[in-house]
Amino acid sequence: MQNLIIRDRDNTYNKEKVVRDLIEALIIFLKYDNKQSPTNCSHDCLFVDIQPEWVSKEDKKRLDELGFFPDEELEGFNSFKFGSC
Repeated sequence: MQNLIIRDRDNTYNKEKVVRDLIEALIIFLKYDNKQSPTNCSHDCLFVDIQPEWVSKEDKKRLDELGFFPDEELEGFNSFKFGSC
């Protein structure tokens, strides 16, 4: 597989790594189960409708490393890492 590079506003990303990070994050979120409407995307923000208090400290730490941060106001997680919708 060719090692493709894409850029966002602040950093350079290896496209394969970005996809692997997204898959890993979604697998973590899968443990916390929201089958009805787990994701939403608006502009450059990917939102995951899993309440932060449901998620273990260890998973929150890893999700942060993968580009997702808790949004207490919306009661979920956001990421700007994965590009426009």
